[in-house]
Amino acid sequence: VAADEGILHALGSGVPPVTKDYCIIYNSNWVSLPKTLDNATFRTLENLTSTVLCSSAEVPSGLMKDKAVVVMRGNCTFLEKARIAQSLGAKMLLVASKSRLSAISDNKTDFEDVTLPIALIRYNDIVDMQLVLGNEVNVTLYSPPLPEFDYSMVVIFLIAVFTVALGGYWSGVAELENLKAVASPGERETRWKKEENVTFTPVTVILFVVICCVMLVLLYFFYKWLVYVIISVFCLASAMSLYNCLAALIGEIPFGQCRITCSNKTIEVRLIFLAIFCMAAAVVWAVFRNEDRWAWILQDILGVAFCLNFIKTLKMPNFKSCVILLGLLLLYDVFFVFITPFITKNGASIMVEVAAGPFGNSEKLPVVIRVPRLEHSASTLCDLPFSLLGFGDIIVPGLLVAYCRRFDVQTRSSSIYYISCTIAYAVGMVLTFIVLALMKMGQPALLYLVPCTLITSSLVAWRRKEMKKFWKGSSYQV
Repeated sequence: VAADEGILHALGSGVPPVTKDYCIIYNSNWVSLPKTLDNATFRTLENLTSTVLCSSAEVPSGLMKDKAVVVMRGNCTFLEKARIAQSLGAKMLLVASKSRLSAISDNKTDFEDVTLPIALIRYNDIVDMQLVLGNEVNVTLYSPPLPEFDYSMVVIFLIAVFTVALGGYWSGVAELENLKAVASPGERETRWKKEENVTFTPVTVILFVVICCVMLVLLYFFYKWLVYVIISVFCLASAMSLYNCLAALIGEIPFGQCRITCSNKTIEVRLIFLAIFCMAAAVVWAVFRNEDRWAWILQDILGVAFCLNFIKTLKMPNFKSCVILLGLLLLYDVFFVFITPFITKNGASIMVEVAAGPFGNSEKLPVVIRVPRLEHSASTLCDLPFSLLGFGDIIVPGLLVAYCRRFDVQTRSSSIYYISCTIAYAVGMVLTFIVLALMKMGQPALLYLVPCTLITSSLVAWRRKEMKKFWKGSSYQV
């Protein structure tokens, strides 16, 4: 049995004619579709979604002749429908499904006489076709080859490297301010009051990974309820993160610093407006999160702010903790992507199922950077209109980059650790995309990012004869 993705190209009867493409699933063992629209033969679409075509008596004689027919799924098989449609003169059979599109399978041995092209299409697409193109529609089928590389990956790469590099740099700036506060007793108390960092120890690292595992399993089994919890948490956390990022920039602007006093506390007016803006941005995303045309831009902005704030706020005390965290999360990523298909009933990866929304759930977790695919293909229409990169693939290596930057500040090592680790992260991302293009399937990016960043940082420390200090962290951190 082979399940292949293709495209239904629909042409309206207006002037000028309006066209639109829709996803179809077909079986390449039954029919071979052309790869392009060149010399394509269009058929008039006959909408018979009021029937399931399990009997020739359901359709008036002559209604199907030389047409493309769309019917609903029913108790009979695809090939039984196709034999009836072919006997009534139809030239193409579309079977509309209200559930998730799945592989078209059947025993072809008993239906060798059936040569009619058969394809499965979403019922909602048939409704959309009538709304957009009208009642008189001509259609044809084709299946273009998958592109070797999609240029949306370049945008993903730039966003990821920018976020990791900026998050690490910001963490270094905060570290420098901390060192100055320690050296100046007058500033120490003020600085510690502002300090919002959380330091990970090896014990808290292990606890964090265990929580990640439990949360992923709970999402797999209770997705339709927990997805709204995650959306709510993301709105709150991303609004706070966006505020922290923009407040750091605004703090460098020397004008517009008028303040108001309330309950013996003073606050800048511009920060009040900033807080309102950040909350409004999160609310707008929450309301329009399923609007594919532009909501992804707002999600990416909020996501980048979330990752930046996380990398700056969460501090790794030493390289030992970094190795434990990145190593355990690498095993977590590989296990839930490659091992769980051997455990689940449907043979699907728990990680992939949760990312896509189990059981066809329309709500998606806001834990990824999304960029629309720029290359047109059947896969873009069917299930992957966006290139995705999880927040974890930015935050986890970003914590190591941030530690390298802070170590540079502490040892005054001219940013050698920070620059080397950032370059290693970029190389790991390129390696991920190469494997993705070769294997034509989603990859756990940490499988390539973790070795690249850990090995590079270790080599730099070993080459500079600072491995012991790098491993244990400075006395200030401890």
